[in-house]
Amino acid sequence: MIGAALVGLSGGALLSGQEAAGLPETKAPAAVALSPSGHPANDYWNKHDLQLLVDFAWLARFKEDDLALGPPAAGENRVVFMGDSITEGWKLGGSFPGKPYINRGISGQTTPQMLVRFRQDVIGLKPKVVVILAGINDIAGNTGPSTLEQIEDNLASMADVAAANHIGVVLCSVMPAFDFPWSPGMKPAGKVVALNVWIKGYAAEKGYVYVDYHSAMKDAQDGLPPALSKDGVHPLPAGYAVMTPLVEAGIQKALKSSGQ
Repeated sequence: MIGAALVGLSGGALLSGQEAAGLPETKAPAAVALSPSGHPANDYWNKHDLQLLVDFAWLARFKEDDLALGPPAAGENRVVFMGDSITEGWKLGGSFPGKPYINRGISGQTTPQMLVRFRQDVIGLKPKVVVILAGINDIAGNTGPSTLEQIEDNLASMADVAAANHIGVVLCSVMPAFDFPWSPGMKPAGKVVALNVWIKGYAAEKGYVYVDYHSAMKDAQDGLPPALSKDGVHPLPAGYAVMTPLVEAGIQKALKSSGQ
């Protein structure tokens, strides 16, 4: 009886390790390869994550440019644009011809990264005004999960450090976004609206200038319409054409407030 039982167990084990004839083959779903930050393991995200390990804020990106720029000339109303890919892709020379406006946008960056490099890439350049457009990549989770409060804290820190160094502050609303092509399904629109409510209120409380891109550019879904953006996040030239007079008015207001 014991032998029969052992034979039965052996047969059961054998059957459990193989598919029985005539039954459909079952396989576990293929694992999706992820980068260390939890994004799809493609060339972009692998390089992105490596950059975080080597130089989290990418201080090296503008280090030499900052040194070569030197201090502003007498009477120069230098303005620094701090931001992510939306700022990096803005051809400031074309939108603001002849203006001493400096682009310090880095694609994919979040507010903690910008805060780390803020002294090097903004304060050290001694501008009259800084334009801050940031937060959408935090909502997308580019450097990990972020609460709205954490984003707000970083924006407040950048603005307050600038003000403490006698630099006029222009805080911009986060751009409309209904979805992220690189991280679909995150439904960012509501978070963007909530963050913008805080940005507007903080600017009013502290006496900073607020520039509202969102209201001027959103569609019925609080996203960027195809006429202004190909991917729903990054502006086309038509989008930048909407943004240009809005931020220029904000810059002039900040200059006037600081007595420039």
